[in-house]
Amino acid sequence: MKWEPIRIYADTSVFGGAFDEEFSRPSQQFFRQVLEGRFRLVLSPLVQDELVAAPERVQRFLDEVTVGADIVRITADATRLQAAYLSFGILTDKSSDDALHVAITTVSECSIIVSWNFKHIVHFDKIPLYNAVNRQKGFSEIAIYSPLEVIEYEDEDI
Repeated sequence: MKWEPIRIYADTSVFGGAFDEEFSRPSQQFFRQVLEGRFRLVLSPLVQDELVAAPERVQRFLDEVTVGADIVRITADATRLQAAYLSFGILTDKSSDDALHVAITTVSECSIIVSWNFKHIVHFDKIPLYNAVNRQKGFSEIAIYSPLEVIEYEDEDI
């Protein structure tokens, strides 16, 4: 039986996190593990669009670590699920792109979304609400973590 890597959607914050003093080590370790085959990275046009204005080093990094990534479309199901999250009051219209990241993850049948967005995505109050809406709309639940919670630790201190 062949082992399949876990499909993980990384939102925009994880790519930028690779160059942030606080988040760089775990972000870079996450992407190293993607390149080593531990995870199957899933990317959307939303991430690509959000990174268009990012510094060149972030864009180069995106190109390097997304070789072989699954690029998924933003489907009608994803936008309907995004609207359901907003109508349920999980987020406001101001944070609709964050809701779309979670919806894309769900509709694309990813197991996990990783994010450094602790206000709108990786938050103990919001995670059960996203999954309640997912169940109500006939989708599977997803796990929502920061990169720190999914990387395999080596003998180094993070």
